[in-house]
Amino acid sequence: MGKTLFDKIWERHVIKGEAGGAQLLYVDLQLIHEVTSPQAFEGLRQAKRKVRCPKRVFATMDHNVPTVDIHNITDLIAKKQIDTLRQNCQEFGIELCDNGSENQGIVHMVGPEMGLTQPGKVIVCGDSHTATHGAFGAIAFGIGTSEVEHVFATQTIWQKKPKRMGIKVTGKLQPGVYAKDIILALIAKYGTDFGVGYAVEFFGDTITNLSMEERMTICNMAIEGGAKMGMMAPDQKTFDYVAKRKYAPRNMDAAIADWQTLYTDEDAQFDTLLELDAKNLAPYITWGTNPEMGVSFEENFPAIKDHNDALAYEYMDLKPGQTPNDIPIEYVFIGSCTNGRLSDLQEAAKIIAGKKIKVGVTGLVVPGSRPVKKAAEKLGLDEVFKAAGFEWREPGCSMCLGMNPDKVPEFVHCASTSNRNFVGRQGKNSRTHLCSPAMAAAAALNGTFVDVRKIVKGAAC
Repeated sequence: MGKTLFDKIWERHVIKGEAGGAQLLYVDLQLIHEVTSPQAFEGLRQAKRKVRCPKRVFATMDHNVPTVDIHNITDLIAKKQIDTLRQNCQEFGIELCDNGSENQGIVHMVGPEMGLTQPGKVIVCGDSHTATHGAFGAIAFGIGTSEVEHVFATQTIWQKKPKRMGIKVTGKLQPGVYAKDIILALIAKYGTDFGVGYAVEFFGDTITNLSMEERMTICNMAIEGGAKMGMMAPDQKTFDYVAKRKYAPRNMDAAIADWQTLYTDEDAQFDTLLELDAKNLAPYITWGTNPEMGVSFEENFPAIKDHNDALAYEYMDLKPGQTPNDIPIEYVFIGSCTNGRLSDLQEAAKIIAGKKIKVGVTGLVVPGSRPVKKAAEKLGLDEVFKAAGFEWREPGCSMCLGMNPDKVPEFVHCASTSNRNFVGRQGKNSRTHLCSPAMAAAAALNGTFVDVRKIVKGAAC
């Protein structure tokens, strides 16, 4: 019987342990940031241990960094975490994209941009959205602080092999429908726990036709469906993306020859198979307090089916039967490791160009990394956003989560291109609605959600 992509990579990395039980895996790359690494470093000191393979660890600063004056950190806890990461990297010999440096940005964007993320690797980070890197044909997942320390010390990690799930996505997307809508539709259909206990492989002609940036968006949010990992088979788009980046393999021909073996065999079997027909997919928006509580633009908000729904409607100040057009948007956030890439900003700019955001709406555009920021400015996207009334910020996690100065005010509805809409995620009593960059941009212009399919064809930038 054939093997899945996941099986092939997993088996390459098993050091010891029997099938069905915990197995020790070799880790090719550990990414770290300022929030989940301090305790792990301190554990090494207490145990008088070193980082086993400093060259297989890479650090950046993202969660706590301000996006207005990136060097003026007024929160004492945030400043302590950032200073501590800088000191730890210096002490243990780890390369750091320091605050404000040339390649600094969100950890899940820095890895691919630097060429560190490659097919066939096992990649870990103390952050749940590490699944992003699976878009390159890698096994990538988030780990806890004690596991971060274990990887520091041994360059290995104990894991029990998850089951295999395949998600087949087929059909050509309509103009105005994006990768973000695919993953939001899957989570709305199957729930936030459909992937629990699984490594998920996304495949099908829809996935093949997506860019690498769009693929990363889907894998990024696999965790929101409960999956430990999301992944896609590498192809020529993957190889072209990695080539010529700083840490790309020196012998790309040999690397590609190996990477071309990383696919699911035709006779391989998944433990579970799900399907999504994307040809008639409409833009998706979340109405509630988890990513499962979402509807297409063509749907009304659902009836209350349980206590969680009732609480969500109360918190969001919405009612069953309403539509996305009934949501009063006062804040718009375009950024995050889900949708803070150059193509995301380009799609939003197409909608915004030559227009003004509605009076009373506050809009923030936060590139996910400094390379993205520079590339966008070279294209003049910053001027497009600023002319429309948006704030153009420095790179970082920003308003995705309430760990830095960028927060949504209490009881305000925010159209957000981020990945989570939990209670208080973007600030105390904030009301978050997840959507694509194009939908967020259109919401900024109208003060509510509109069907971006009706305007995207005629938009240009």
